[in-house]
Amino acid sequence: MISPRSVPELAQYLDRYLRISEIPDAAGAFNGLQVENSGQLPRILGAVDACQASIDAAVARGAGLLLVHHGLFWNTPAPLTGPTGRRIRTLMTHDVAVYSAHIPLDCHPEVGNNAVLARELGLESLTPFGRYQGIEIGWTGLASVRLVELGKLLEECLGTAPRIIATGPDPVQRVAVVTGAASEFIIEAHERGVDTFITGEVPHHAFFDVEELGLNLILAGHYATETVGVAALGEHLRDRFGLDFEFFDHPTGL
Repeated sequence: MISPRSVPELAQYLDRYLRISEIPDAAGAFNGLQVENSGQLPRILGAVDACQASIDAAVARGAGLLLVHHGLFWNTPAPLTGPTGRRIRTLMTHDVAVYSAHIPLDCHPEVGNNAVLARELGLESLTPFGRYQGIEIGWTGLASVRLVELGKLLEECLGTAPRIIATGPDPVQRVAVVTGAASEFIIEAHERGVDTFITGEVPHHAFFDVEELGLNLILAGHYATETVGVAALGEHLRDRFGLDFEFFDHPTGL
């Protein structure tokens, strides 16, 4: 394929590559091109979130496109006031487009958050895991490592120390990975013979589920676990088309 010369051309490629029209998501997620610009594509800035900090960074770096995992819109239409209004005004004033991919990026087998993290952890014999609206968005694989060592591997991959809830076997043998907030897959993990479940964050009551099921739980942060997909997608665009890409890190600590 010839290298995309404009934002609309790149958006068309991303729609196909990420299967935007085929992958289900939360109502109002609005995957794909969320804000258009004049079409100029001097460079791409990637970020986890379409927040004011990442938008300002795109402007400062002269990016024509902000590529994100968490987009601008999640609910029914709302007034463009307050923080949302400021974000839109900044984008429009400086001719920056926004492309968002939520679940389509989570579940992608090559550049998806879950696939990339599972590979970086060295999990073997990977199989899909974590059924969401009829599709599996995470991965499970085999490991042979002590629980504390798995935590160190995660820290090396993500640059942040994970929280380990050691209520399962050690050493670890089967691991499941679903980034972000994925407590709804704890029961499935137990049913699939998983002994260690990795995600970003969970609600308080999830502790009792893993404790009573005899499952290890590793919480590596919602933000941190979802940095790997956008970075991998940007690297894919750089390698395939020679596009100028930079990842903007704006950690929330959550």
